[in-house]
Amino acid sequence: MRYTLRQIEYFIATAETGSITLASERVNISQPSISTAIAHLEQELDTQLFVRRHAQGLTLTPAGKALLVEAKRLVEHAQQLYEVASEANDKIRGQLTLGCMVTLAPMIMPELSHAFTSAFPSTKVMQVVGDHDTLLQKLASAEIDVAITYDLHVPEGFDFVPLASLPPHVLVGEIHPFARLSAVTVKDIASEPLLLLDLPISREYFLAIFMQEGLTPHIAARSPHQDILRTMVANGYGYTLANVRPRSDTAMDGRKVVRVRLAGDHRPMVIGLVSPKERRKSRLIELFENHCRNRISDAYIPGMVAPVMEKRIRLD
Repeated sequence: MRYTLRQIEYFIATAETGSITLASERVNISQPSISTAIAHLEQELDTQLFVRRHAQGLTLTPAGKALLVEAKRLVEHAQQLYEVASEANDKIRGQLTLGCMVTLAPMIMPELSHAFTSAFPSTKVMQVVGDHDTLLQKLASAEIDVAITYDLHVPEGFDFVPLASLPPHVLVGEIHPFARLSAVTVKDIASEPLLLLDLPISREYFLAIFMQEGLTPHIAARSPHQDILRTMVANGYGYTLANVRPRSDTAMDGRKVVRVRLAGDHRPMVIGLVSPKERRKSRLIELFENHCRNRISDAYIPGMVAPVMEKRIRLD
């Protein structure tokens, strides 16, 4: 056998991203190394794996598609060797691919992943960020092992383990009239310019807050990027609705934002772990899920003001 497992991993990354540049970013290796690995595989296997189109990136050939299926099995079997050895000598090692909801990732993932790999130095956590639908697709295709996301839409075939509950709130700039209030109602905000977080499932969740009150919001702008909305809010464009509570009260440009409680009985977003029901969980994944249960709760969430802490701040 004149190819390596590493070359196979580079091939998988390129096939799934459709780009040598994106594959390079995913596996944290140089683009020339990716190109060399693919060229070596094509030469060794005596077949073309990709069709190279400048405008559309790389597309798998029929042979490449067939190889991708077997390549994933090969990597999975290789990973199982580590698991067998780990169970035999009681040492935890191996790689886990963690998906995380894009609105949660900047706060949760760095501390959570670093704490786990510090506790188990022979492990590695690969991080994948996406919206809710994208994470479910990647779980179904085995591109990620487990995901941290919300409970808004978890289809049949997936398990959801709740970790922490985040009710919605209103975010405004520090000179906005609402900034001086302890709470506002949906009726209070309906006619104000709403800057809507435009992500699948999240978008419908926020609009449903108005629908259950028989109101229609005045949507002034939309963006799938949470940081852009926070900066627009800080600059006086309007307000936004959110569930995440970053510990920082500043936007990306340094201006301040103010969190205001949304009065009424509104469905919270519940942070939790999602994984496929039928897929066997390795010891590494089970340990990581237990790690998440220990480090994410209503009392503590990495990078955020947790719900219990929020209540104490309001009481003080």
